[in-house]
Amino acid sequence: MAVRPAATRAWAGPLAWSGLIALLVVACSIAGLVDPRVYAQETQNWTLQAQGQDIGNLLAGLVLVVTAIRYRRGSARAGLLWLGTLLYLIYAFTIYAMAIHLNYLFLLYVAVLGLSSWAVVTHVGPVRRGALSYPTGRVRTVAAWTLIVTGVLFAALWLSELVPALVTGQPPASLTEAGLWVNPIHVIDLALVLPAFIATGVAALRQHQADLFWLGPWLAFSVLMGSSIIAAMLLMTGAGEGDAVPVAVMVSIVVLASLAACWAYLRRTTETRDGSGAAGDPSSSLPLVHHSQRC
Repeated sequence: MAVRPAATRAWAGPLAWSGLIALLVVACSIAGLVDPRVYAQETQNWTLQAQGQDIGNLLAGLVLVVTAIRYRRGSARAGLLWLGTLLYLIYAFTIYAMAIHLNYLFLLYVAVLGLSSWAVVTHVGPVRRGALSYPTGRVRTVAAWTLIVTGVLFAALWLSELVPALVTGQPPASLTEAGLWVNPIHVIDLALVLPAFIATGVAALRQHQADLFWLGPWLAFSVLMGSSIIAAMLLMTGAGEGDAVPVAVMVSIVVLASLAACWAYLRRTTETRDGSGAAGDPSSSLPLVHHSQRC
């Protein structure tokens, strides 16, 4: 009987994780889109935002399975997209689990959040040790600046709502319309996601080889996150819930820029045979904790 190489056996793991996560994601998304009971206690504004996220999640579930299959077949670059998709699902289902009134999907929200988080923790090391050599020059610069500009743009957008509210003591209109005490999107973005965008971009510009690994996953995250925002803005516009067109246009530009930068960066990322990691730099196989300290 033929014995599969160790790397191939490792790739089977992400496919199993992805199948289960995608199944749960699809179940939650379809229920949120067709069953009025799911968001019965939410305001119309927050319901439409959640349903936009549901649409984005259906896309993410498809991307998760496709990239897991490609990764199992030997594409180390697909592993980067797979991780980026998991990061997006962690983000999305943190919001569902924390900012949606308790409903019959709650344990599924928690399951997707937990499984996606543990999938990243379990598999980020093997993906980082993939035989990849990252591009230099203009492609890397464009990818890095795309993340930096996106991070700064959204930070400025959120702070333009929050700072006046903190000064005047009046909650921003978006918070009142959503029926929330605080917006978890503001919290996660300002505390975690946007600093990660900016730190990753700056580190890549400084030619930190080990940090080039995160450009692909965060750009993939940006595409998926932006796509769900566009879906939400279109639903809100169709329901007459404010003028969401300007935001949709702005986010569409971000999505297209992130998609183009991600495609160009991964297209120029080469898969080597020696398994030495990013550009032959052994530090590219260091664990995630060490990487975070360096950033």
